[in-house]
Amino acid sequence: MKGAEAAVQAGKKLAGALEKYKFVLLVLLAGILLLVLPLPGGGGAEELPGETAAAGAEFDLDALERRMEAALSRIEGAGEVSVVLTLRSGTRQVLAQDVSSARSQEDQEEDRTTVVVSAGSGREEAVALQQIYPQFQGALVVCAGGDDPAVQLKLVEAVSALTGLGSDKISICKGR
Repeated sequence: MKGAEAAVQAGKKLAGALEKYKFVLLVLLAGILLLVLPLPGGGGAEELPGETAAAGAEFDLDALERRMEAALSRIEGAGEVSVVLTLRSGTRQVLAQDVSSARSQEDQEEDRTTVVVSAGSGREEAVALQQIYPQFQGALVVCAGGDDPAVQLKLVEAVSALTGLGSDKISICKGR
């Protein structure tokens, strides 16, 4: 009998705790549900948080050229614009490193290891200290209004503002 009474008492305590903390439990369950369900738009299980952040950091030359073409074609008198950019250097990352040095009587040794962090699911990622984007080497802009000096000046100023190139590295040509 005592066992049955203890079970009834435990059930009453549990029911009282559930009534008292029902909103906390509801928020907790909603959070778990949001973590488990995939996001709309096809994100799903393939897209991991570390990969999303890294993808945002990547440099896409073709996409930049397309964006520049769309913007430059809106300049009065330019007409349809085609842009070609050349790069002096590619994208690089500066990674964090642990340096340990050992000194013997005759020489000094340095041991460098790249710092990695666990990204979950058995994955490890290097710790990036700095993302260095590419440097532009030159730009070619071909457009219908490329023979008009006023349009050329506007285009050179715009490309220079977007890329950091000097006017001597930007060529504006008349197209068909």
